[in-house]
Amino acid sequence: MKVKAVKCYDYVELSFKGNLDGNPFTDYYIKGTFTGEHESKTVTGFYDGKGNYVVRFMPSFVGKYSFDIEGSFSKEKYSGTFDVKKADKNNHGPVSVCGKYHFKYADGTPYYSVGTTCYVWELMDDKSIDKTLHSLKKSGFNKIRFCIFPKHYLYNTKEPRSYPFIGTPVDSVAINKDNFMEYNEHTEGNHWDFTRFNGEHFDHIEKCIHELKKLGIEADIIVFHPYDRWGFSVMGRENDERYVRYLIARLSAFSNVWWSMANEYDILKEKTLDDWKNIGTIFKTEDPYNHLRSIHNCFKLYDHNEDWITHVSFQRTDLYKTAEETDTLRATYNKPVVLDEIAYEGNIQPGWGNISGQEMVRRFWEGFTRGGYPGHGETYLPKDGILWWSHGGDLKGESWKRVKFLLKIMNETPGIGVKPTNWDWDCPSCIPEDDELADKTGYYIAYYSFNQPALKDFNFIDGNEYEVEIIDTWNMTIKKAGTFSGKFSVELPGKPYIAVRIRKKIVG
Repeated sequence: MKVKAVKCYDYVELSFKGNLDGNPFTDYYIKGTFTGEHESKTVTGFYDGKGNYVVRFMPSFVGKYSFDIEGSFSKEKYSGTFDVKKADKNNHGPVSVCGKYHFKYADGTPYYSVGTTCYVWELMDDKSIDKTLHSLKKSGFNKIRFCIFPKHYLYNTKEPRSYPFIGTPVDSVAINKDNFMEYNEHTEGNHWDFTRFNGEHFDHIEKCIHELKKLGIEADIIVFHPYDRWGFSVMGRENDERYVRYLIARLSAFSNVWWSMANEYDILKEKTLDDWKNIGTIFKTEDPYNHLRSIHNCFKLYDHNEDWITHVSFQRTDLYKTAEETDTLRATYNKPVVLDEIAYEGNIQPGWGNISGQEMVRRFWEGFTRGGYPGHGETYLPKDGILWWSHGGDLKGESWKRVKFLLKIMNETPGIGVKPTNWDWDCPSCIPEDDELADKTGYYIAYYSFNQPALKDFNFIDGNEYEVEIIDTWNMTIKKAGTFSGKFSVELPGKPYIAVRIRKKIVG
């Protein structure tokens, strides 16, 4: 059979009618082997309802592919071919680790993560989802963290638009909705069949992932979380594994997917460290595209040295040290450091949700100049009950406006990524991660954070001339300070949130 051509890093979807006896989700399987000149992958499919068994495959190369489909879903075997065309200009493929500490797309384009968190934005009504996508389009965010399961927590007490399994929830009216800190205390009374997935729930999430892809945004999918009154956090290992494999079969063909095993793994008390290692290992061994994998903490960091983890996902564990922990995390784990929660700009009750926009931007720059990748969140007291941090909608703060400006600076880095340097003892500073490029370009950024120097001294005695720029990270301006060599001084505005960027002057 001949299948319609697809573009590189998109996916081909093949659907076949099959057995309906018993439980199609558990009693039968479908898999496909896809072979091109430069790759061959065997992928597991899934039952999609109404007698349809589906296999998806994401090609990584241009050219002709063949496929063979088999499984217990049908006595028939299927085979065919399709052509893969050049990727769209803005589709760079999946993100992977580059070197030790940074990321790149499949086509080699550097990827600098500046993410945000909207836990259940995709489980809101269509109007709210449209607002979220509009907000994302005008922002600089290129990653968003969100959950598959609904969430029960502060300002999150309504029922979602759909559920991941077939069944019915407990009557939520009977629940003390303000008692959101008693995790998993209200899971009894739900009636779910954990062996049967709700296709409409996942169809909708897929549409949202598609929309994110159009905007160039990575979908950092949170697989488990503790804020639960429906019983999804306490399904047991067998059901957990079935759910995880369904996610892989269904979503791994999306080029913009990341996997986060958990939001705050350490307060999911029913799961042991062995459970988390098992879940992470399933993703590592069974995801045919090797998408990025992480696990997120509340009070206690996970051991990110485990080989299934591709990068550090960090939530602050100290009242004051947030992005400042980047150096230690890099040195401890030798992996990229993504600062997924360094507190949120807002004014709600908890301390993690009421820092200023200026402080959020400071933490972004602090994290960047220390060689990490900062993440955003926003939690302003809602008149309409909608908080960006969980529901999405409209952005109300000030820090998000400065993210695109920082991303521009990050993208101007020679090579891929920066590393901290000790050139200045009294401020975080960075140079290109590649030593050869660092020497060749003389590229250097110093960030003065909450300090406010009116003058800084520099010493470049190598005989080269250096162009100096003054960056106002809050007002988003870049001012040329002049060209200097040897020992020189630069006048600064004498206010906080200023950075200096220095580069060798290009001759000729």
